[in-house]
Amino acid sequence: MIFGKEPALIVGFIGAVLTFLVSLNLGFIDAGAAAAILALITAVVTAAVTRPIAPALFAGIITAAAALGAEYGLNVSDGTVAAASALLLAAFSLAGVRSQVSPKQA
Repeated sequence: MIFGKEPALIVGFIGAVLTFLVSLNLGFIDAGAAAAILALITAVVTAAVTRPIAPALFAGIITAAAALGAEYGLNVSDGTVAAASALLLAAFSLAGVRSQVSPKQA
């Protein structure tokens, strides 16, 4: 829960706000940028609320951030994104967070 609401409701609201901003033809956001922003927000929210912690979801944040950067002219190669994701997964492993775990019973 985020602010007492389901995460999907929060992400949906943010998506609606982004769609509205795109419809205003503002110079700083277009449909591609809005989609990249929403993908990043979705990745962050999903990683934040998923338990047990799933390291692969955090790698998704890196990918979504690279896509957003590309929308605004940042040139990040696929190899760099993959290397950053691998580094993140290795850091999770060093911290003792395993990617293959069984969920806890509530």
